[in-house]
Amino acid sequence: MNYLAHLLLSGPDRDMQVGGLLGDFVKGPLRNELPATIEQGIQLHRRLDSLTDRHEAFIAAATYLPAPWRRYRGILLDIYFDHLLARHWQDFHHQPLEDFCADFYRHLQRYHPILPPRALHFSQVAPQVGWLESYRSTNNLPLMLDNVGQRLRRPVPLGNAVPLLAANSEFITEHFLALMTDLLVFASEYRQNALVLPTDQ
Repeated sequence: MNYLAHLLLSGPDRDMQVGGLLGDFVKGPLRNELPATIEQGIQLHRRLDSLTDRHEAFIAAATYLPAPWRRYRGILLDIYFDHLLARHWQDFHHQPLEDFCADFYRHLQRYHPILPPRALHFSQVAPQVGWLESYRSTNNLPLMLDNVGQRLRRPVPLGNAVPLLAANSEFITEHFLALMTDLLVFASEYRQNALVLPTDQ
């Protein structure tokens, strides 16, 4: 799951959504240095990533990728799943995608003083370029994937995988929807019990 999916799965609480985003930027044990709800959101992010990696729908979609791309399955599917979520957004949330994103960008600005550098960069750039909303367009995927590929130890033109993903979109979408169904249930149960969950992992 990538940024947009983690925001959706974080539920309606904006601080939990901030934690859902920061799960990609904050590593290591949590030490109550951030607001409690944000740390709960980071914990949820980590649990969702763990559940996704071993979920049969994700494994099936990943196995379908040919060998040259399979080693990058996590990156490719995370971003492509956000693309599918953006395209099917109305099936998951009552608020239009653009409005949801605008509300989140505004809330995230409140936490500029405590954001890690890369998260701060996201918070400054995302509203200007419509970062999260742009997942909806297939045309934006090559650049998004190439940007990630350039940060690998050995840069890889991951954008070249987009035609393959698009050609198998129906198959991938089927497994994405199955995965999201289970993640939504898991996330809802987590949020209901968030006050009693540990925050030290």
